[in-house]
Amino acid sequence: MKIALLGYGRMGKTIERYSIDRNHEIVFILDKDYEKGNLSLADIAINFSIPEAAVSNIKVAMKQKIPVVCGTTGWLNNYEEITTFCKTQNTAFLYASNFSIGVNVFFKINRLLAELMGPNKKNYKANVKEIHHLHKLDSPSGTAISLAKEIIKNFNHKKWTLDKNDEENLFIETIREGEVPGTHIIRYNSEIDEISIKHKAFKRDGFALGAIVAAEWLVDKKGIYSMDDVLKIN
Repeated sequence: MKIALLGYGRMGKTIERYSIDRNHEIVFILDKDYEKGNLSLADIAINFSIPEAAVSNIKVAMKQKIPVVCGTTGWLNNYEEITTFCKTQNTAFLYASNFSIGVNVFFKINRLLAELMGPNKKNYKANVKEIHHLHKLDSPSGTAISLAKEIIKNFNHKKWTLDKNDEENLFIETIREGEVPGTHIIRYNSEIDEISIKHKAFKRDGFALGAIVAAEWLVDKKGIYSMDDVLKIN
């Protein structure tokens, strides 16, 4: 598989290393003030750019009918624009807020728990907590937002909030410290007990490997997909 890397920060470099280990070839790299290789040779593009560059990077690849796997968060106000553009270009797009296989199983558990807790929403208060490294640009994390959306569907909240005093909406607590790859905790508290689930990443490699697995799956496909499709956990 010939891969174009759109974004060449820490994640892009980790993806490059794992791609080579899996006998793939990096044929194009695009980053701020840096471009190397030939995009037209790529079978697939993997985008982990900064949020501000995500839309333009994705469109550059799609214009050449190259499927795109995207792990950049913080740009989702333009998600519908990209999926519509993908269809007009007759190519494929797969976005995930987190490509870790473990996190995607965690998404499924969170969805099920939220459905089970919904009938008890008068007795329990839900909240989300996420911890990431100091270099992370968006807050809250895309993963935390994905988790929150499933809870909101089953509770009386209209949206998520960063204000812990906002009683009407779902509170997401965000912490930025050290080099933490990513920890997400869901809690349901009542006056008599607490139910909680947690996912803790030990290193970023799981995100990179998951993105490559998704790219291997997406090659030669058309349409809009998610990690549920890749892992068959719909």
